[in-house]
Amino acid sequence: MPLTMYKLSVPVFLRGLTVLSTLVEKAETHAQARNIAPEVLINARLYPDMLPFSAQIQRVSDTSKNAIGRLTGTTPPSFPDEEKTFAELKERISNTISYLQTVSEADLDGTDTRQLTLNVGKLKVDFTGEDYLLKFALPNFFFHVATAHDILRHNGVEVGKRDYLGPYD
Repeated sequence: MPLTMYKLSVPVFLRGLTVLSTLVEKAETHAQARNIAPEVLINARLYPDMLPFSAQIQRVSDTSKNAIGRLTGTTPPSFPDEEKTFAELKERISNTISYLQTVSEADLDGTDTRQLTLNVGKLKVDFTGEDYLLKFALPNFFFHVATAHDILRHNGVEVGKRDYLGPYD
């Protein structure tokens, strides 16, 4: 079967979000076992000018759902960035997964040649759908998944490469 925009996006996003959900579970278990206040991990950063763990999850969610919205020309759901507990972070991931599961292969047919402009802050770039997905959306998505993983690892949560890669079923 040929590669499609669907195969390059939705299943990849779902896998990354599932990995992220597992990371949140491990962070919660770690905090409980060591009597660490949850907000310590939820607000943890790798460096003062970087976003905290909670914001990494928000960016993974936003990147995946907004990528589908941009590619299909539809409006994805909007979630306010207000998560302050592990339960709220897990709910955001779950809500993002639920949205992505509504996207069909047909929804993404022909989006590889769709012309779109990305306006984010000072960044304004014109892309084809394929270039947007491969050069911006996927790298941005994985940057934030990896950063969430690294924040937890840096803070003593026992996660490693296998946790980042996830299961192979």
